Amino acid sequence: MESKMIKFTSSCTWLILLFASLVTFSSCEEEYIPDTNAAEQEIVVEGYIEAGEGSLPPYVIITRSIPFISEVNSGEFADLFVRNADVNVSYGNQTVKLTEICLADVPENLKEQVYRFLGLNPDSAAVDICIYADILGQIKREFGQKYDLKIAKGDTVLTASTTIPQFIGLYDFEWQDTPGKPSDTLAELNCKISDPAGENFYRYLTATGKNPRLIPPFTSVTDDAFFDGKDSLLFPLQKAERRGQKFDPETFGYFQREDSVFVKWCTIDKVHFGFWKTRDFAANSGGPFSSYTRIKTNIQGGLGIWGGYAVHTYRLYCPPK
Repeated sequence: MESKMIKFTSSCTWLILLFASLVTFSSCEEEYIPDTNAAEQEIVVEGYIEAGEGSLPPYVIITRSIPFISEVNSGEFADLFVRNADVNVSYGNQTVKLTEICLADVPENLKEQVYRFLGLNPDSAAVDICIYADILGQIKREFGQKYDLKIAKGDTVLTASTTIPQFIGLYDFEWQDTPGKPSDTLAELNCKISDPAGENFYRYLTATGKNPRLIPPFTSVTDDAFFDGKDSLLFPLQKAERRGQKFDPETFGYFQREDSVFVKWCTIDKVHFGFWKTRDFAANSGGPFSSYTRIKTNIQGGLGIWGGYAVHTYRLYCPPK
């Protein structure tokens, strides 16, 4: 089936998408009892660099940690963002300084769209969220390249490294009836991948409709431990569902027929995989009896992730039955 790429050519569009990509950290596997000393705040970093069609410009979000058991009002939340830091990305013999951009800097005619992407009420006083981004497109993003991040704020220095691996894509998208109970309105998406020998790691996001916002599924990453080196592997790819929505086992993971479908498929390195694996585990293990667990990090001097993505965003159409 022919697939097309979403192309984000407008700087205003990607600015909105960057603000919309904020996530909340959690953790996994290793049980951890947190220290609730508010005086010992750590710096938390969330930054990504992508290469491939449909990729976003590199960006970094810097905040301060809060005690595990605490309440935060809007004013205190705004103060968690670290401003006026020096944020640099180095690769090869090049170093590029990222530009700080805040929600207050967004043009008035675009603010309502940004608020809605962030889930904020445009009629209320919104928090002035800030990010650091390569707004001039100075960083050359390539598969197989290593990228070093350095953040300096006063006497505090944080560093991290990541790679953008070679991209391993999908092909042969097939729409099939839902298993067990065929439906006139729902379909299952199946696709193929040829996995090269050796360790490979993947993540994906999906979106549907005319104004798509890509979101990850509850479990968004996988390694190839069970299909290493397998050629032409056919597997079902689930539609991502928003957390907090009512769960319907009859429709979960399936796509609506006659809908536009977007799949952002990513190849990531092992350290980046470890971050999302632990983050997804923590996000999916909530409840009154769940334990606190620690998310894996590659930030030296702080917490969080500086992660590389090799990406391709496929645009598909789910046909009528």
